[in-house]
Amino acid sequence: MSTALAVTCTEHILAPPDRHTPRAHVLTPPGEQSLQAALDETHALLEQHGYLVTVYPASLPTPYLHRLHTVRALLDSRRIALLPVPLPPLATGVLVRQLRQLSLCDFSPGVLGAAARLLTHYVYAGAVLGSVAKLDRVPVTVGSHARSWLPGTQFAVLASPTPELLRIGGAQESERGLTGPQFATDMTVAHGRLGSDWASRTLPARWRAGQVAQAPLPADSPAWWGTDKLTEFVAAIPDVSVLYQLVASVRRDTCHGCGLELIGDRCAFCATALPPTPPAALASAPTSPSLASAGPVPAHAPPTHAAPAPTHAAPAPDAAPVPPSTPAASPSARPAAPSAEPSAGPPAASPSAPPSGPGGAGHHVDERPVVADPRGIRP
Repeated sequence: MSTALAVTCTEHILAPPDRHTPRAHVLTPPGEQSLQAALDETHALLEQHGYLVTVYPASLPTPYLHRLHTVRALLDSRRIALLPVPLPPLATGVLVRQLRQLSLCDFSPGVLGAAARLLTHYVYAGAVLGSVAKLDRVPVTVGSHARSWLPGTQFAVLASPTPELLRIGGAQESERGLTGPQFATDMTVAHGRLGSDWASRTLPARWRAGQVAQAPLPADSPAWWGTDKLTEFVAAIPDVSVLYQLVASVRRDTCHGCGLELIGDRCAFCATALPPTPPAALASAPTSPSLASAGPVPAHAPPTHAAPAPTHAAPAPDAAPVPPSTPAASPSARPAAPSAEPSAGPPAASPSAPPSGPGGAGHHVDERPVVADPRGIRP
């Protein structure tokens, strides 16, 4: 069985990197579609593909969220995964594009669904803002609030994986700038009312981005960032073979609730948490020197299509898989991913993957009402 991907907004479907990358299905908002039509639409997707992974922003309006949970509950199907993403709007589209690329690989539905949580820690998302007076996604100092009233002041903000805020042209921005990825990435930039060459020229040069692509600014970006005077940017891994190796290097387990294969500590389809690993098993598990070491990440060539199938080694405690770096990558150590993310062994060689074309933020607290689920399953 294959796995279908669905989104809640057309703006989360970015241009594919090649002609092989499939599109995602766009769900219809509850105000434009009856419940029966939504049930028929979802049932048809399940009959055609077998499994459905729905990716939606964590800021999705409550009526739409109710509709998603109602459809899953009425169909009484654990073949539907609902995955909230705490990333900015443009970064959500980039993450969906990565999952679209991986959907052509030989990953099982449980692994593909859990990969969304893993990949969020390797997406660097931010924006250039003309004002931070209404920004509530990143900590803002009193001084930054005051400078927002000065004409011409611009701020560089990083929301994921680690929140940062700098004034463009200030001492901090000139000395160190925003913390960038330590692996090869491409950048996607979306301009709003604030046209910024800093996001499309200065930042890509500092982060050694491979290519810079333009995209339309999502309609919900001004509300997410608190202003319409912005330019949003995202740096992410573009190569499907590197994404494949990153996901394949994580140890896989079997969900005790639905029996699906998964990576991480929680099933994306039934939300069943894995039991904690016994201390004796942790003590006897071999560790990976390449992940435990705090030194520079060695450079690896991208995996070839003739490479052998990956092997899954036991994970190193509190370590996330390191994406294979390319000659463009910096030798600095990669920021550590949160310990709640699945542990990983050393990166493994990738088997055949579809040919690619040219080319984690802090935990977000969801203060919206909890959606009831008749089966007691929560996303």
